[in-house]
Amino acid sequence: MAQEIEHTHLPIRGINIHVAQVGKGELGTVVFLHGFPEIWYSWRHQMLAVAAAGYRAIAPDCRGYGLSDLPPENEEASWSWEDLVADVLAILDALSVPKAFVVGKDFGALPAYDFALQHPGRTAGVVCLGIPFSPVPFSFETTMPEGFYVLRWGEPGRAEADFGRHDARRVVRTVYVLFSGAEVPVAEEGQEIMDLADLSTPLPEWLTEADLDAYAALYEKSGFRYPLQMPYRSLHKMPNRLDAKFQVPVFIVMGEKDYCLKFPGFEAGLRGGAMESFMPDLKITYIPEGSHFVQEQLPEQVNELLLGFLKDHPAAAA
Repeated sequence: MAQEIEHTHLPIRGINIHVAQVGKGELGTVVFLHGFPEIWYSWRHQMLAVAAAGYRAIAPDCRGYGLSDLPPENEEASWSWEDLVADVLAILDALSVPKAFVVGKDFGALPAYDFALQHPGRTAGVVCLGIPFSPVPFSFETTMPEGFYVLRWGEPGRAEADFGRHDARRVVRTVYVLFSGAEVPVAEEGQEIMDLADLSTPLPEWLTEADLDAYAALYEKSGFRYPLQMPYRSLHKMPNRLDAKFQVPVFIVMGEKDYCLKFPGFEAGLRGGAMESFMPDLKITYIPEGSHFVQEQLPEQVNELLLGFLKDHPAAAA
């Protein structure tokens, strides 16, 4: 009988963080960190798979996302990537987890990498989907066109006005449609990102209307204020890690049709061997048909890869 995902709220560093979890954890614990426009729900397939294999799966809603509390607006200027790393550490402490595998997707990969660097003794291994490790902050101002969605959403007020024309369900739907494609979302002059797809554009075949309802309900609760700040308006706050040296095994999974491979330097960094200088124990796997949402699109393939990595490092979780 399949185990059921349970939900709780934990008081974490001054706010209540929503945490979904399942599994008894005989073989260890796996923490899943989501991206945008995702939420804990984006890991539903992987959570059940690792739980069935003997692990405990923990998937928080990032602060300001979904069912987690919004950080105080008057502290907006101080929000940082370090908050996300500190939240992961506090969640493990609150749940009495001494060590965990950390799995990150999209911007969730960034605190996953940083957690492993800052807390190697608490990290059994790292798995990241969609985003390679970068030793310097991402910067797109001189390498991408003005209509590039990251630049547009980094501009205060612009995305708020764009998103504000629609309800949360339509916003999430549009982003899922755009991000599931192989092309980088770029708007023309006089066009906004939400104009790049309308309701006549079908959902990806692997995303159901019920899935969209689940995402919409969570974003109706949280809104988009914090998601626009973190990550899009905080990329310049990414730490410099030029001296980084990972002490734990790292597994990077990329979809061959993930539009992020077209970001400047991403594919060259992944395929050219640059990662190995930071990650002595690194494995990179490409999924031929995989999109940016590969863990939802092709869950069986991702689950097999994830479980293989966990089983290859049994002593690491002890």
